[in-house]
Amino acid sequence: MTAHMILPTTSNLPAPRPAPGRSRTRGRPKREQGSSPHEGERLRPLTRGQVEDRLQELGDLYAEVSGGGPSAWNQARTGFLRHLAADARRPGFSLLIAETTALTGCAYGFPARSAGPWWEGFDGRLPVSLLRRAASGRLFVVSGIVVPPRVRREYQDRAWNLARRLQRRLLADHGGVLGVTLVDSQDDGTVEALRSWGWRSAGDDARTALLPGPFRVLVLAPET
Repeated sequence: MTAHMILPTTSNLPAPRPAPGRSRTRGRPKREQGSSPHEGERLRPLTRGQVEDRLQELGDLYAEVSGGGPSAWNQARTGFLRHLAADARRPGFSLLIAETTALTGCAYGFPARSAGPWWEGFDGRLPVSLLRRAASGRLFVVSGIVVPPRVRREYQDRAWNLARRLQRRLLADHGGVLGVTLVDSQDDGTVEALRSWGWRSAGDDARTALLPGPFRVLVLAPET
């Protein structure tokens, strides 16, 4: 089973709204200069046992931020839990949660190796630099980021953006490794969201032309 990136669906997300007192027609709104109003969210890792104990809660979180009616909610929740359970069995699996008085987000993944089942279905040619990092244990697969819709549409480039905090902490907890993920080649929404959080195509810097295939490879620098 290929470990491709999973994000909450965007089909039911409301369109972004301008901040109070700012016009839609007079250029781009100014970025918020202060600290995050959500800086109180605490990040902490869960053990494998804690992940198992909170599977239902994690599934509820994914379904809630995905939106939709009861049918869509149940389908999203089932698919997410199946994806999470498969990754949780991989060596070195790690899951990080964000919480206030309730669970607000999570990110998870596992160390990559130069060869293994997570590349199944990828028909492209990988940059040599990624293969070398995987062989030396300096590559980490980020296979899921679950955050509220506002995190995808507001202040994506700010250091305190929750998705950025989660992915940065996940890589830091594993020694500042390079992050990598696979995205379905037709999933432009996920690619757009990841790029807004600092992810880049694997071939951007390596100048490697990736052959057409079912997945795109994106990478993330550890301090992004």
